[in-house]
Amino acid sequence: MNEIADLPSPGHPAVAAYLADGYDGVVGMSSRFAAAICARLLRLQSEEGLHGPIAEIGAFEGRFFIALALALEPGELALGIDIFEWPDAGVKERFEANCLRHGVGPQRRVTIKGDAGAMAPDALLQHAGGRTLRFIHIDGEHSRAALTRDLALATACLAEGGLIVLDDMLHPGYPTLMVAVQAYLEANPEIVPLCIIDRETIVGATKFVLCQRSWFERYQTRLLDIFKEQIWPLGADFEPHWCLVLSRDTRLAEIT
Repeated sequence: MNEIADLPSPGHPAVAAYLADGYDGVVGMSSRFAAAICARLLRLQSEEGLHGPIAEIGAFEGRFFIALALALEPGELALGIDIFEWPDAGVKERFEANCLRHGVGPQRRVTIKGDAGAMAPDALLQHAGGRTLRFIHIDGEHSRAALTRDLALATACLAEGGLIVLDDMLHPGYPTLMVAVQAYLEANPEIVPLCIIDRETIVGATKFVLCQRSWFERYQTRLLDIFKEQIWPLGADFEPHWCLVLSRDTRLAEIT
């Protein structure tokens, strides 16, 4: 399998160039496949008339953040949030240097050093110029309590038609994250899974993409066309909600 050639189109030449030539040069663990899909989701939002800032909780050294930021329209901001203390105090400088090297300068991003779990929605929105967020990627502390707090913050700051993307779902190292997601979906019936982005490896793990229920059919109709080569036929059953699974391997199990 050619890791670059069989990627879905990210919908942006700058993102495609970064995924081909820069992605592996930035320290991080998110998958290139997921980055291509999320960049294309941002393009889809623009095509649907959704504009405005985005955010990543857990930006680390910027691998996934840069792909998202390069997918934005002129004048839109990407907010990178992290405690920027692990694995050492130099991670914030490396994040900003990586962004600059790959074309995401200070005019296109806002670096926020802090704990998203302790951040009030008004404080986050202030960083975004008072605008709600059309896309939020959550890749922060991998505990049930932290994910619950990050989901609450994301929901409070989400724009109409916005997307919330959750990293490291179904990861064997973090089995309680799914408990937090299920509790969140039960408590917030207006939010539903839009699709699952399948893992590439145990490191480049599965992502869940969530949207407002009122936008589900609108998004799904477009996804069925855009990602027709990546759709696993059986989909995902969230009991009773059903959504798409996007994967590099769409085979069904052989029954012999």
